[in-house]
This record gives sequence, structure tokens and C-alpha cells, in this order.
Amino acid sequence: MKQEIKNKIYDEERALYNIKDTIVENCSFSGPADGESVLKEGRNYEVKHSSFSLRYPMWHARNFSLVSSSMDELTRAPLWYCNNGKIEHCNITGVKCLRECSDIKITGCDISSPEFGWKCSDLSISDSSIDAVYFLFESKNIEIDNLKMTGKYSFQYISNMQITNSILDTKDAFWHGRDITVKNSIVKGEYLGWFSENLTFINCKIIGTQPLCYCKNLNLINCTMEGTDLAFEYSDVNADINGHIVSVKNPKSGTITADSIGEIIEEDAVMECSGVVKIREHSDLCA
Repeated sequence: MKQEIKNKIYDEERALYNIKDTIVENCSFSGPADGESVLKEGRNYEVKHSSFSLRYPMWHARNFSLVSSSMDELTRAPLWYCNNGKIEHCNITGVKCLRECSDIKITGCDISSPEFGWKCSDLSISDSSIDAVYFLFESKNIEIDNLKMTGKYSFQYISNMQITNSILDTKDAFWHGRDITVKNSIVKGEYLGWFSENLTFINCKIIGTQPLCYCKNLNLINCTMEGTDLAFEYSDVNADINGHIVSVKNPKSGTITADSIGEIIEEDAVMECSGVVKIREHSDLCA
């Protein structure tokens, strides 16, 4: 049976260090002592309806949950080196949240954290809003559903990721990413997906200049594009686009099919380019 800690205020260094089998509820971690690492090295614990305003509060946590709680901008690097945790219905604004963590499930959260989720593995993110620079840098084994994401340079050096039903407003996303599938989503941003491998978009809307260049095994299935000029340069690509592409430039290999293309550019290539670009033929049926 878990012990309970309720309605307390802690501000000293390592206030609840190495707690085990504990429920922490309606507590505040803040105050003049400005102590760090208040819940460091905890095991099998739950934090509910609590607030944090101290640095490094939950490092090396194992088998934990953080529910209906807040971590403000003073909560620098709040969760590092954690394993097997749940973060549900929380508001987090501390910089560098989630570093080198694994087996973490995030649900119903509102997060604004530069450098969020670096070098993590086996993450699940759903029904959340996240603003972050270099979001999920060098992470792997990621599942995302119903995420509203804003921020530059997201998903770089990612491997093995599935994204569904999401809105991604970003720049330079998916650079050097591998084995990524995005479904039923909107992806907005400049220079999308350069140098990626095994990147697939299904039923997606892609917005922004110079997308999807230098890609290997790039696939777009039943997608639309908006403002996408100079697309697919030096990529190995198979793309089925509903609607218009502003311009396509020097695809390395594969086939690109669209309803209309403003310009097909075949010039100044630095490598052999044999990609085929097709305008879809439409037949009018008459009664």
C-alpha cells in the first residue's frame, strides 16, 4: 500500500529524494530555499494536482506518474533520465523537458519547452499541444496522435516514428529522419524532410517552399501540396498529389503525378536525374 503526502510545501534540496511507493497530492515545490532535485531517484510514485517551480525536480524517476500538475518556467530541465512514466493533463513550461527518457506516455498536455524530448525512446504523445525548438531531436520509436505542434527544426535525426491526425507548424522538419510515416495530418514549414530515408506521407497536406529534397525512398500517397516550389530535388520519390504543385526540380528517380504543375525544372543537375513527372489525365463523363 502506498503512503500519502498531501498539502505540503517543499523548497529544500532533494526534499523527497528517493521516495518509494508514494502518492504526492496537492503539494507545492517552491520557496526561498530554491532547492534542486526535489524528487530525484524516486521509484513507484504518483504526483497529482501539484505545482513545481524548482530546477531538475524529477530526474532518474522510475515507474512514475505526473497528473493534473504544472511545471513553470523556473522548472529547468524537469524530467531527465526517466523510465516508464505517464504525464497526463499537465501544463509544462520548463526548458529542456524530457531528455534521455524512455517508455513515457504523454496525454492531454499543454507544453512549451525549448529542446523538448532530446535523445528519448519509446514515447507516446496524444491529444496534446507542444511548442518546442528542435522537438524530439535524435529520438526513436515514437507514436504521435492528435498533436498540435509549433516550433522550428522538429523531428531531426528521428528514427521509427508514426504520426496521425496532427497539425505540425514547423521548419526543417524530419531532416535526416528514417522510417517515418505521417497520416491524415497537415505539415507546414520550409525545407521539409531533406536528407530523410523511408519517409512516407499518406492523406496529408504539405505547405511550404522547397520540400522533400535529397530524400531516399520518399513516398506521398493521396496528398495535397500548397506553396510547394522547387520540390523533390535529387530525391528518390514516388508521389501521388491531388491538385497543384508550384514547381518540381530535378527529381533523381521515381514518378511524381499531380493534377497540375506550374513548372518542371530540369537544369543544372549535379547528378544523374531520371525521375518522371506526370500530369494526371482526367476524362469528362457525358450523360
